[in-house]
Amino acid sequence: MSLQALELPQLQAGQVEVAVQFSGISTGTERMLWDGSIQTLQGMYPLVPGYESVGQVVKAAAGSKLKEGQTVFVPGANCFTGVRSLYGGAASRLVVSDQAILPVSNALGSDAVLLALAATAYHAVSGGGQQKSFIPPELIIGHGVMGRLLARLTVAAGCPAPTVWEAQAGLMHGGDGYTVIRPEEDTRHDYQAIYDVSGNAAILDQLIQRIRPGGEVVLAGSYPQNLQFTYAPAFMREARLRIASEWKRPDLLAVNQLVNKGQLSLKGLITHAQNFESATAAYETAFGDISCLKMVLDWSAHA
Repeated sequence: MSLQALELPQLQAGQVEVAVQFSGISTGTERMLWDGSIQTLQGMYPLVPGYESVGQVVKAAAGSKLKEGQTVFVPGANCFTGVRSLYGGAASRLVVSDQAILPVSNALGSDAVLLALAATAYHAVSGGGQQKSFIPPELIIGHGVMGRLLARLTVAAGCPAPTVWEAQAGLMHGGDGYTVIRPEEDTRHDYQAIYDVSGNAAILDQLIQRIRPGGEVVLAGSYPQNLQFTYAPAFMREARLRIASEWKRPDLLAVNQLVNKGQLSLKGLITHAQNFESATAAYETAFGDISCLKMVLDWSAHA
């Protein structure tokens, strides 16, 4: 990985220039970019990653709906020449359409980068507002940032508090209104809805054995390997498998509203931050340090 200077295009109608203050490092998509496990991207490098940026509008083209000085969440950009943008938001300055970004509260600070993950968790239950809401999780697999956000959203919605499985002792803390246990401590085998956000491709058989007849397993993590399961136990339970995709605009709007109303907290999830000039070390920490729930790059010192 390297840090390079790239030219920005001239502002067009409906565009703004954003001075990025913080960008998050994704432990799903960006981890697979980092280790090369997204085979379909071979030959597409160099590319700019990043879909979790927050900053301030510093220039606005005539007719833009946004004003200079507004704090905005940027879910990516495609404004650089000579490189590809795989979301393209990890940069000090971005030129983006004012239709794509979202004004956010100044009070959120770096926590605003978590809106994409919160929207992803919300989408797993809501379906992006394009269909009826799904059964909320009774069991969540994984107590990383996604698992915590999904559990917080479930509690905020007034649903029964979910149980969360976590095998890593260092990640078991921080359950706010819900219980975090080791998988071997759980004796229940009648869950109606299990949501996996661990990304562990080998866990599917175990989860199928934990659902009641007609129960559902939702795959909401990032899976670098192929998934497979034993058919007979799934057949006996008439198991349902569902894959939750990326968030949609209605999910982002919904979680931003929940945050603004104080119903959803993003606090305590960002554990590490480094200056953008130390990005390589930041990526190594984000993917190699179990204590790192979420790493953000700080671009605020870049004029």
